[in-house]
Amino acid sequence: MVKTTLKIDGMMCSMCEAHINEAIRKAVTVKKVKSSHKKGESVIISDEALDEQSIRKAIGDTGYELTGFSAEPYVKKGLFHI
Repeated sequence: MVKTTLKIDGMMCSMCEAHINEAIRKAVTVKKVKSSHKKGESVIISDEALDEQSIRKAIGDTGYELTGFSAEPYVKKGLFHI
């Protein structure tokens, strides 16, 4: 699994977060996506690495600007993880 963190410019409220989440879900297959207008970022959990150009186009089409893209391996930590 892969954790992708996007830095997004232009989000101002929870409706902006919802628009970004919806655009990402339509553009790529994800397990989980969560956006924060306060942090100016979206965090995506997916099975495979995501295509940056697909994400950039989806976010650009909504009127926001993707200013950063980073990916790292993701390991789910459960309740009894040591």
